[in-house]
Amino acid sequence: MEQETFTIKGNIVDIVNRQIFKGTIQVKNKKIESIKKEEVKENQFILPGFIDSHIHIESSMLIPSEFSKIAVKHGTVGVVTDPHEIANVLGMKGIEFMIKNSKKAKLKIYFGAPSCVPATCFESSGAIIDSKDINKLLSKKEIICLSEMMNFPGVIHKDKEILKKIDAAKKHHKVVDGHAPGLTGKNAKKYIDAGISTDHECSTLEEAQEKIKYGMKILIRQGSAAKNFDNLIPLIKKYPNQIMFCSDDKHPDDLIKGHINLLVKKAIKEKYDLMDVLRAATLNPIKHYGLNVGLIQKGDKADFIVVDNLANFRVLKTYVDGEEIIEEKINRISKEKPINNFLAKKILQKDIEVKDLGKKIKVIKAIDKQLLTKTMIVSPKIKNGQIVSDNKKDVLKIVVLNRYKKSKPSIAFINGFKLKKGAIASSIAHDSHNIVAVGENDKDIIDAINRVIENRGGLAYATNGKINSLRLPFAGLMTNEDGNKTAKKYQELDLIVRKFGTKLHAPFMTLSFMALLVIPQLKISDKGLFDVEKFSFTKLTV
Repeated sequence: MEQETFTIKGNIVDIVNRQIFKGTIQVKNKKIESIKKEEVKENQFILPGFIDSHIHIESSMLIPSEFSKIAVKHGTVGVVTDPHEIANVLGMKGIEFMIKNSKKAKLKIYFGAPSCVPATCFESSGAIIDSKDINKLLSKKEIICLSEMMNFPGVIHKDKEILKKIDAAKKHHKVVDGHAPGLTGKNAKKYIDAGISTDHECSTLEEAQEKIKYGMKILIRQGSAAKNFDNLIPLIKKYPNQIMFCSDDKHPDDLIKGHINLLVKKAIKEKYDLMDVLRAATLNPIKHYGLNVGLIQKGDKADFIVVDNLANFRVLKTYVDGEEIIEEKINRISKEKPINNFLAKKILQKDIEVKDLGKKIKVIKAIDKQLLTKTMIVSPKIKNGQIVSDNKKDVLKIVVLNRYKKSKPSIAFINGFKLKKGAIASSIAHDSHNIVAVGENDKDIIDAINRVIENRGGLAYATNGKINSLRLPFAGLMTNEDGNKTAKKYQELDLIVRKFGTKLHAPFMTLSFMALLVIPQLKISDKGLFDVEKFSFTKLTV
């Protein structure tokens, strides 16, 4: 059935030819049939819709169809997503679920093949995706790239399995995304020369400029945890064609506030060139990844947004494939059957006791708004022959429990959370997504962990027998509930944790990265305390 032809009038922002003119756009059968320059009364601005060039949709805690309902309101018409969170839990089955559900989405979702599942062999994950699996994934039309190659040492030292994955991307003529925080010099050149085309992990101008010099494109990231916009936005002046925008990880409370539109608005406010900024949010990712997304040219797909002006960028309307996305039509809950891999059994208080050996201990030092940690050496607090949390020194117990089978928990201590009361737990623990918890006392830690187990995934805060939780039944990572309701519940949990002392910008987000063994310095997996710089396990005691 043919779609009815319609026209839209206003100030047309042509970023391909770097011009703005008054005119009329005629749309027919999902495509732009004609663009006519003419005087019109309408003073609105029509421009290409925004693209998030790298995001893990799972970080929004929403399945793709629900994520899209929020993102599209902010003018996002497409995203490039790496489903490695669900892949670590459910493997190929998880990726297939994401692709299938994305077909119900109100924007265009393009997938990458997760390159590092699991991220390391020093943790328990729910799946392994090898080079044969990668080759199968890259043969799919929905998979448009090999996602972030986190194992940069494997690339540099020519690990055979890693190179097979990169070769598979080349065979299928699909780009390879990078992930190499702090990598510079000869090793950066080796990594890029292997065929790695982008990086979203740069934190300084110097690092980004060096990678650009070697031929890489830089994704400026502004997510819920890592925020690099302020440091990296000056790149757009000298390297406008090498820059894209991304969020990487976007928690639901942040997503309802805005998406790529916020980066565009901020860059314009800081007086960066309008066309350069808009290209970073639209044309550059579309061209780099070969996305089937329109740029308001004759014959293009009718993917565009209407905004009130080019300062506030308040989105009035969003069109995807010529269809106006009307809020009243997208508020129905997605009917999906939960998919999961959650076999952990409840644990007891005695399971997380740590015997005093009369020695000092190593403590993970968490840093707000950073994925990096440091190492502290402290004299622990002792009670009844056991090492316990010391909230006066902000040295709290951290526990990681294997979610894939009945197992003994891994226990260490952490600084930076400043919880004066209670405990928090989560089944979102990058990248293998075991259960991670931090608390001021053992009973609350156990209560929080066991509630997450009872819910088969999610977040929890426990104190004095009272437990608040958010269920995430899809892989222990996502829900099919309404995005606004999920954001509200997440905010409630966040406020409770702040009430009891934490000063962290996003405590649950920070918690989720304490088990990420590829980001220095000291982390913890379900198998033990881990020294990332030595890339080996380390003892708790000194």
